[in-house]
Amino acid sequence: MKKQFSILGGATILATAGLGFYLSERIMHIARKDKQFVFDREVQAKRLDPHSFEALPKQEVWIPSPFGYNIKAMFVRPYPNVKKYMIFCHGVTENKTNSIKYMNIFIERGFNAIIYDHRRHGESGGKTTSYGYYEKHDLKAVVDYLISVEGENVFFGIHGESMGAATTLLYAGSLEDRANFYIVDCPFSDFRELLAYQISCEIKLPGKWLLPLANLFIKFRDGYSLKNVSPINVIENIKKPILFVHSEKDDYILPEMTKALFKKKKGEKMLYLAVNGMHAQSFNENREDYERTVDEFLMKYVKDQNFSKQNA
Repeated sequence: MKKQFSILGGATILATAGLGFYLSERIMHIARKDKQFVFDREVQAKRLDPHSFEALPKQEVWIPSPFGYNIKAMFVRPYPNVKKYMIFCHGVTENKTNSIKYMNIFIERGFNAIIYDHRRHGESGGKTTSYGYYEKHDLKAVVDYLISVEGENVFFGIHGESMGAATTLLYAGSLEDRANFYIVDCPFSDFRELLAYQISCEIKLPGKWLLPLANLFIKFRDGYSLKNVSPINVIENIKKPILFVHSEKDDYILPEMTKALFKKKKGEKMLYLAVNGMHAQSFNENREDYERTVDEFLMKYVKDQNFSKQNA
């Protein structure tokens, strides 16, 4: 009998360890989209015109991450004498090519731009994805590089999509509220809550039961706690204006997460809930409304700048 219990206990431990490793592996090494796939998708959807993009003045740079790898970034400067920039943070599994559609909005409104690859995405280094925990420091490195090139008086905003939106909020709320404004498109409010929801949808078990196990393995394997990837816990620290965007039909990151962030944010803010589209499709499926909302936000909350459309 003791031998049977011993075997059963050992099997339980192995199964638990296996499940913990599986969950952490899915989180740390989520499958990324192929670079050519993203490029072809954007071209076919007419969100990227290769000839127009190629004609823009560009400079590729490698920015050192505080974690020992290099971040691949691209400065796009159609207005070389203007110190007005947008930084773009793409979503998980994507790369900087996905940011070009958003970049074009702001180039039309007189901005220069920086698009870059998050750690472990595109051409950047880094071995794991942390959904904003480490990425927020890389975003700060990009901001620091911009300031080193253009000076302390540079005017800039940050636009983030999905994980990039959460990264933007974590940067502004826990490191420095340095940008003049932020636009966050379909952010999650708390990574633990998001994981619990997604686990429940995928394996039909209460996700909250598995979170402690996932967290234990993430701590051991990647050095951080899931509780520290929580934009809603730092949103009150952000004083600069924020435009929140989310698709009403999003079932990957529920729009209630953005609504909760909007409610807790103090000061100047706007909320745009797109009628059409699923996750990260607010711009793709509601382009005119998206751009109109951006214009309204800029004119209302971002002072002393000219945002009229231009021909870059």
